[in-house]
Amino acid sequence: MLLLDIEEAITAILDYTNSYTFEDFEADAKTRHAVERNFEIIGEAAARVPSSFKVRNSHIEWRILKDFRNFIIHEYFGINNEIVWETVQLRLPELLVEIRLIRDRL
Repeated sequence: MLLLDIEEAITAILDYTNSYTFEDFEADAKTRHAVERNFEIIGEAAARVPSSFKVRNSHIEWRILKDFRNFIIHEYFGINNEIVWETVQLRLPELLVEIRLIRDRL
């Protein structure tokens, strides 16, 4: 279930930002908030994944997922939209592939 939560949150973020440029993203508060909320879900689910599972799937940066959630929550009024955007564009597509591969093996 936790992996499905992560997969669904990543998919939602990618869907929300699919046709956006950074400028579009920065100008659209609703989309930014939706993306931030889904990053919170990703981080919370990652934090709840059992340690033994994390060890077996150590190629996933579980701690970074949790830490990014904490960054979003604790820096709420000072979130750097460029960091969020770069994470969406550069990290999430690859993470989605990895999560799906793991789920397919289960």
